[in-house]
Amino acid sequence: MSKMLAAVIRVPGGPEVLKLEQLPIPKPAKGEVLIKVKACGLNRSELFTRQGHSPGVKFPRVLGIEAVGVVEEAPGGEFLKGDIVATAMGGIGRDFDGGYAEYCMPPASQVQKLKTSLAWDVLGAMPEMLQTAWGSLFTSLKIQRGDRLLIRGGTSSVGLAAAAIAKKHGAFVASTSRSASRESLLKSSGADLVFIDDGSIAAKAQEAGGFNKVLELIGTTTLHDSLRAATPGGIVCQTGIVGNSWTLSNINPMEFIPSSVCLTCYAGGTAEFLATPLQDLVEQVEEGTLKVPIGRTFKLEEIVEAHECMESNSAGGKIVILMN
Repeated sequence: MSKMLAAVIRVPGGPEVLKLEQLPIPKPAKGEVLIKVKACGLNRSELFTRQGHSPGVKFPRVLGIEAVGVVEEAPGGEFLKGDIVATAMGGIGRDFDGGYAEYCMPPASQVQKLKTSLAWDVLGAMPEMLQTAWGSLFTSLKIQRGDRLLIRGGTSSVGLAAAAIAKKHGAFVASTSRSASRESLLKSSGADLVFIDDGSIAAKAQEAGGFNKVLELIGTTTLHDSLRAATPGGIVCQTGIVGNSWTLSNINPMEFIPSSVCLTCYAGGTAEFLATPLQDLVEQVEEGTLKVPIGRTFKLEEIVEAHECMESNSAGGKIVILMN
């Protein structure tokens, strides 16, 4: 039986629990697609799963909630061998083995075909990052030309992508970072204004004119402050959990949420991935009108180092694993 290289997790823990193993190449049935993985982006949710914070995920498991590559086999005829495809969400890397391997086998119903000549590192950075950024902006925040958008957690890969997309659509964009050294990175990605985030920026945001749209990527640790950065009638969208805190306790909504400010969220699944205009976004990247923020690339054999980089928040953009 043919084998493939995969990064397998058998017990939760630090980056070192990701072990390289030779596994059988899966055999697809009708309705499934065998993809020869060329690249996959790393995501914070995979870090949490690795740490044991995803109780629904059973080990052993090959992580990776997204992948890009070429079709090796599609028994149902949905795709042709050699088609360039992307997949994300829908249980990949959680309910069944994911992108940290030379092959993955998602359902055909959660795969998008792409026509592109982009390099694999660029394409590998795109599926989940752009789905999350695009969905947060247009599905949840209803972003429009002339909006004033505040991105809390702006140096995350989704934050950088959201800034680029929102700026392209005519919004005024402000982004936050805990470090003044990241100001040039944020402005090069589309931010018009940068706030140095000490955990309390609502007053500074209101002094700057306030924001009718707020994308919260840090999470519950800064959500209360972000709600107060919004102008009356504004929308705050909770998308990220970079701050590693998942829940709120002892909350009085009438005190927590300012009057007339709307709180929503974005949690993309298979339907949201398929609704993301990935081909259109790919073409914008090819034309040079949309920038993909790639931080660092690693080989699959360097998966431990890649997770250490993600955990330290030192990449400055999306981390991408490239297959040999």
